[in-house]
Amino acid sequence: MEIIITTLINGLSLGGIYAMIALGYTMVYGIAKMLNFAHGDIIMVGAYTIMVTLGISGNPIIATIAAVIFCIILGVCVEKVAYKPLRGASPLAVLITAIGVSYLLQSLAQIAFGTAPKNVSVGNMGTIALGSVKIQGYTIFTLVCTVVVMTALTLFIKYTKLGKAMLAVSEDRGAAQLMGVNVNGIITVTFAIGSGLAALAGLCTLMKAPLLSNTFGSMPGIKAFTAAVIGGIGSIPGAMLGGILLGVVESCCNKISVIAPYTDAIEFGILIVILLIRPTGFLGKKRREKV
Repeated sequence: MEIIITTLINGLSLGGIYAMIALGYTMVYGIAKMLNFAHGDIIMVGAYTIMVTLGISGNPIIATIAAVIFCIILGVCVEKVAYKPLRGASPLAVLITAIGVSYLLQSLAQIAFGTAPKNVSVGNMGTIALGSVKIQGYTIFTLVCTVVVMTALTLFIKYTKLGKAMLAVSEDRGAAQLMGVNVNGIITVTFAIGSGLAALAGLCTLMKAPLLSNTFGSMPGIKAFTAAVIGGIGSIPGAMLGGILLGVVESCCNKISVIAPYTDAIEFGILIVILLIRPTGFLGKKRREKV
């Protein structure tokens, strides 16, 4: 019983990380209608920023704030330089550019920090005992952080003027522009929010896996994108649902030695099955496009 509870809690923690990354994907896609495949590498940049700032200040809170600020600036710069000139271009051109930005960030990190993995300790949160079950402190932190972020984003989109403008751009960019909404500004703000979330995801990932390299965010980014698609890309609750589901599946698979080597294949297999049954994901909405 203890093993089952521990596996489930670890899965929820891992799923929380995937959900936080997926929120960045789903916001950018929902509003800008583009897949930012460089999102995973912004997580890596955030993690390196935490490492550098920790070396200077020794304070994880200052390091996290610095990472969030730096990633927001980076996200805005990437959007302005790489994506804004392609606003009216084909989806294929935007996708190729996103992949190019991803490799650029990885290469710059490799030049700056080398190829050897760095061990980054962001502090020990200890363990919490629930009866005979011991839970790592970072697990609770990740879950709380994910729930708070998702709730804050949902309230922001639903009740603030800027959030309603984002919703309008998501529904019909042309109509929103005619109503006076600054579409370019809204997309920039979306990238800023997504990049800030990437920095928080980098912190949570470092707590769980402290080895940092220039490909640190690649696989978590791909799996988080998978989670966003499973939950329904463009849906904030869908990103949370998909992330938690994927995290629990991965944790359970890793506990079974026979199927542990095939965990990634099982996760992507689940994606294929869900897309065959429900192409829009669990909470995604069908959209009719005029031709």
